[in-house]
Amino acid sequence: MNFEEHAGKAVLRGAGLPVPQGRVCHSPEEAAETARAIGPVVVKAQVPTGKRGKSGGVKLVDTPEAAADAARAILGMDINGHKVGKVLVEEKAGIAREFYAAVLLDTANRSPLVLFSTEGGMEIEEVAASRPDALKRLNVDSTKGFSEADAKALIQGLDLGDAADQVAAMLAGLYKVWEQRDAELVEVNPLALLSDGRVVALDCKLTVDDSSLYRQTDIAPQGAEEPMTALEKRGKDAGLKYIELDGNVGVLANGAGLTMTTMDVIQRFGGRPANFLEIGGEAYTKGTEALSLVLSNPGVKALVVNFCGAFARTDVMAQGVINAWKELKPTLPVFFSIHGTGEEEAIRLVRQELGIEPFDLMEDAVRHAVEAAQ
Repeated sequence: MNFEEHAGKAVLRGAGLPVPQGRVCHSPEEAAETARAIGPVVVKAQVPTGKRGKSGGVKLVDTPEAAADAARAILGMDINGHKVGKVLVEEKAGIAREFYAAVLLDTANRSPLVLFSTEGGMEIEEVAASRPDALKRLNVDSTKGFSEADAKALIQGLDLGDAADQVAAMLAGLYKVWEQRDAELVEVNPLALLSDGRVVALDCKLTVDDSSLYRQTDIAPQGAEEPMTALEKRGKDAGLKYIELDGNVGVLANGAGLTMTTMDVIQRFGGRPANFLEIGGEAYTKGTEALSLVLSNPGVKALVVNFCGAFARTDVMAQGVINAWKELKPTLPVFFSIHGTGEEEAIRLVRQELGIEPFDLMEDAVRHAVEAAQ
């Protein structure tokens, strides 16, 4: 789950980390009232995506009237598919230096990774690509944690002057937030040294692991909902995990892992998956709605049905698809791969009821589907 800037900053503030004074506003009048109380401000679009400044979603103003005008211009904007419904109005900071700081999961090394750079306020990918030495990295032993002493060792030699202790405290605090909030990413860009000597998080990107939200009940309601297509909303309403993609090969598989594997194999053979949709667990009882979702994507030219049963019985899942097929009567080519518990009965059902011969290997089913979709 992604959190908009204001919600991410609220988490930082709750952890005792310094952020600017500000308020979320839903109208030009609220923006003007906030600016009147604070003084010169920055008006920022609140959407869970980047490049807001390049899209015109960030404006610096000096008066309440200008704050109202800025909010009026930003509210209702579309930024990367997100409609702006609120703005963050916060104090304008006198910036002396801009840094970059982040904590994330390094999947390659299976450990937390702390990042810091003195070149903040710009795309960190550009810094990493053009000047990799400018980005300090430290993989953390999660059993030992990351302390201010560790942070000071990471930033040693970077000529941070009197700001070094504050930066170290911020890095240690960000790691604590990352750990305690089950985060996938905590990123501050820029982390700013202000002209008055304070080090403050001027932005915050927070992403929390969806599977841990039951432990984060105090912040989960503040998470941003991703925009959904009409088909994705229909899938959610039906209790199905469906993600619409721009490919031409539809996928029906049981379990998220098998679904992702099937999608990978489609790409391996030069095809493009049209969807993510798992019908494992109780979802196999929704075969008609699941098949209808996949077929409702006009880009789908062929379909792969891939079942692998362990505890779940493939013959039961196959019967659900067969019933759906007979009800919906699609005409596009479909290719089955069935293995695991109940596979002999499942293969017999598909053969007898649909007149289709399942493939022995998943790769063959996928390859034929990719060819048929061309």
